[in-house]
Amino acid sequence: MAEVDSNKAALATEKVDVPVTQHDEYFFDLNGFLILKGVISADHLKELNAVLDTITALDPPLAPGEWYGGVHTHSYGGAEGVNLQQIYEAGEPFERLIDHPGWFAKVKHFVGGERTFDWHHGPLFIDENFANVRGPGEAIGLHSGGAEGCKRTQYRYRNGAFQCGQINILMALNDIGPGDGATMVVPASHKSNFIHPDAGKAGMRPGEVRSVDGVEGAIEVHLKAGDAILFVDAICHGSSKRVNEGERRISVYRYGPSWGNFRHPYQASDALLDRLTPRRRATVCPQRPLARTPNRLTD
Repeated sequence: MAEVDSNKAALATEKVDVPVTQHDEYFFDLNGFLILKGVISADHLKELNAVLDTITALDPPLAPGEWYGGVHTHSYGGAEGVNLQQIYEAGEPFERLIDHPGWFAKVKHFVGGERTFDWHHGPLFIDENFANVRGPGEAIGLHSGGAEGCKRTQYRYRNGAFQCGQINILMALNDIGPGDGATMVVPASHKSNFIHPDAGKAGMRPGEVRSVDGVEGAIEVHLKAGDAILFVDAICHGSSKRVNEGERRISVYRYGPSWGNFRHPYQASDALLDRLTPRRRATVCPQRPLARTPNRLTD
């Protein structure tokens, strides 16, 4: 498993982006993912979990389709747990993840596109961001893979530069070990030209509990609270089924080129955009609508 030691001095200031290394490039290209160890501080984790504690303590609980302020409760129709979409609307602790120095430079490097039209509106755009809370018996089935050839999630290296369609940062908000429903990946499957032979039995299917347990070549990614996995979405991935008591808490921010659009029909709220730093605002909303003034056609 590819592991990257965090630059603790850089993270302590939360101002200096941890740079990409040759080690990062080699193992990301080889495996399709990197493990970023200890990127979220203990204090930041407490703040993030406190926000989730407030949301999960609601009585009655949020049902799929309901809103909590700017956060939307979402489900794929199976037993994947609760998805809290647009989680960066939940408060400053989640806003801080938008351009977190532990991964921001790495994400920019692997999405790529500098000095091309991909950077016409800026280097990055977050097309989906959510927190997921998963309990016993829940999992998500196998999905994605290089054979799909999907432009949005593609892995690409050309002319000496990475040009990936979507880079995900999946953050562990609590410890995730054996039996906890860990993320599972099939290393190097981002380059595969063939559908995984276990896709039929392990692939996502609405209304069914599917997991990646027993899928040939798949490995569990065990994380400590504060660790993250950076991966290209073209890699085959999913999770094991949680069998332990308690809950698995993660957050996922998906980054792509600045011309992209949201995966789901969301938009960032004006209140969020008004309070974000310039770099965060540019990542959340690279293109703001052009005001129609002056306008010579009147009502």
